[in-house]
Amino acid sequence: MASSSVSFWMLLITVCSTDGFMQYLIDLCQFNSTELKDIEYSRSVYYNQVEYARFTSSLGKFVGYTKYGIHNAEYWNNDTAYINQLRAQKETVCQHNIPIWYSNVLSKSAEPYVLLYSTTPPSGRHPSMLVCSVYDFYPKTIKVSWFRDGKEVTSDVTSTEEMENGDWYYQIHSHLEYTPRSGEKISCVVEHASLKEPLRTDWDPSMPESERNKIAIGASGLVLGLVLSLAGFIYYKRKARGRTLVPTTN
Repeated sequence: MASSSVSFWMLLITVCSTDGFMQYLIDLCQFNSTELKDIEYSRSVYYNQVEYARFTSSLGKFVGYTKYGIHNAEYWNNDTAYINQLRAQKETVCQHNIPIWYSNVLSKSAEPYVLLYSTTPPSGRHPSMLVCSVYDFYPKTIKVSWFRDGKEVTSDVTSTEEMENGDWYYQIHSHLEYTPRSGEKISCVVEHASLKEPLRTDWDPSMPESERNKIAIGASGLVLGLVLSLAGFIYYKRKARGRTLVPTTN
């Protein structure tokens, strides 16, 4: 299994007790596969949250980003033993550990769940739009397709890119503009590594349960209001009958 952009890092922190500032290193392995050519190793050096120098395996040396960083980069690049050690990290650290990372993390998957609903298109040639929202899937790669009466629909379809939730999971949204036809069947089909077979969600054009509940509650309220009004009217008429009218004289 491969990923388009995968990174793991090892963080070493050294606190300078003299002035309270912090210096730390970040060793980063970025890879698309377990092949050595697809691996990039880097070491970034920070002081007081500012990166001032970085070593990359593609360059094979340090590059300084500040005056202090340029000075240190030159010093480190002249240390042959240190540079050779960092150049070897790509193989000894990254490539060695990638199979472990794949088996423990990257091979895991989370099944998506789908919400299919209708909305009014902001513009376009069609009066209706369906939205297929796919949530909480991992890994990132996914395919969302639309089918109408068993045939894939490719026109009037727009989709977002896979978006990160910030918790290792992703979401994606696909939109289909269409003109409704009687008796048609429209489906959103999701294909993902976590699924043994494509996940098909059919569009039900009937009113959603939530809308039916709203109408039922409204109708109940109306009936209750009429009953109370009728009861009040009957009570008023009975009270009126029980009154004794006393004639007045001039």
